[in-house]
Amino acid sequence: MASVEVSINGRFYRIACEDGQEPRLIRLAGMVDEKVATLVGQVGQVGDTRLLVMACLLIADEMEDLRHDTGGAGANQPNGDTNAAVAEGILGMAERIERIAATLEKP
Repeated sequence: MASVEVSINGRFYRIACEDGQEPRLIRLAGMVDEKVATLVGQVGQVGDTRLLVMACLLIADEMEDLRHDTGGAGANQPNGDTNAAVAEGILGMAERIERIAATLEKP
């Protein structure tokens, strides 16, 4: 199993991942870091855990909007299969972020 070091809100985290998934994990961490940076600009430094939870909620909100825009699974859309795959990928990403946040909260 591989691992990568990612930076979110100026803090570095070593995260395990499947071999070959390192570039994807780095890219996803960059997306989370952007969300957190936006939140810091809006609400200030309110703690890593709170910022990560808020970022997860924003990502979940975007996923919900995507599901709504694609008509649920997207079956009636010309690109329904693609939209459903994208929505499923985003859901998986949010679940992984939640697991990472839970790991960070452990002493």
